[in-house]
Amino acid sequence: MKWNKKILGVVAIGATAGLALAGCAGGDSGGASSTGAAGSDGYKIAFVQGVAGDEFYISMQCGIEAAAKEAGATVTTQGPEKFDPTLQKPLVDSVVASKPDALLIAPTDVKAMEAPLKAAADAGIKVVLVDTTVEDPSFAVSAIASDNVGGGEAAFKAIQDAHPDGGKVLVVSVDPGISTTDARVEGFQKAAEADSKFEYLGVQYSHNEPATAAEIVTAALQKDPDIVGIFAANLFAAEGTATGVQQAGKQDSVTIVGFDAGPAQVKQLKAGTVQALVAQEPATIGQDGVEQAIAALDGGSPEKEIQTGFTILTKDNIDGDGADAVYKSSC
Repeated sequence: MKWNKKILGVVAIGATAGLALAGCAGGDSGGASSTGAAGSDGYKIAFVQGVAGDEFYISMQCGIEAAAKEAGATVTTQGPEKFDPTLQKPLVDSVVASKPDALLIAPTDVKAMEAPLKAAADAGIKVVLVDTTVEDPSFAVSAIASDNVGGGEAAFKAIQDAHPDGGKVLVVSVDPGISTTDARVEGFQKAAEADSKFEYLGVQYSHNEPATAAEIVTAALQKDPDIVGIFAANLFAAEGTATGVQQAGKQDSVTIVGFDAGPAQVKQLKAGTVQALVAQEPATIGQDGVEQAIAALDGGSPEKEIQTGFTILTKDNIDGDGADAVYKSSC
């Protein structure tokens, strides 16, 4: 099922992400890359990913490149090796020094990245926040992200449907202070606490390390062997959670719902180690980001905030219409 853009509702799965990705032109999965068919008057757009090599950001890059090509703009992409503001800030400083017309960025921390991004805006660069945000995003011309609270609620609904009698549920997230994953946790917690049949055990943080997530889940199942559901709030947390459940021999009793739909997660879904995935629309986020940046550069009125939808993937739809929502490893 697909949850609608801006309004939470269930509709038939669309192919928005797949159509956006179809326009991709050979991008790089990490590091620095440049693409576009801009002439001498074309805008220069920089894209700084949250982390290099993540299929979510690769898919976003595909959407950015497709939209930029259509607009005659040039895109340069780079990302830190880890989702870490101490690694992302030097990249931003370098980008600002290169003086692009616009910067699309997924900030890795709501506090630490605010000052360098405000400095970019003060330097005349049009800043568009994609996926994540900062505490005070007023300097940005637009902020585009999934309905992450709704995604957390949908993740709980998947567990609720699998275990109508209730039980204990846990969240494995990345780190506190990341706007998107914090919102997912908020949505899941709110939904879980609204159903008295479920006991919410809280959230634990894996620091974007699958091995750490596996250790967390193994320990949690030793302490509470009656856990019925685990929500993994991002791609790496889902990967490690599945490993931990398998190591504990609980794959037949614990429902895992992951957020994001990279190839590794889809493989787990098809194998039955993960029962559902909440797939975002990263290519759409990227496409919208370019459109809003160019609107600002052209002197128009960009939308200050855009919320994109997501698709719930299961074994029943992954080989059908749901295939369009799977993230890409390259454009």
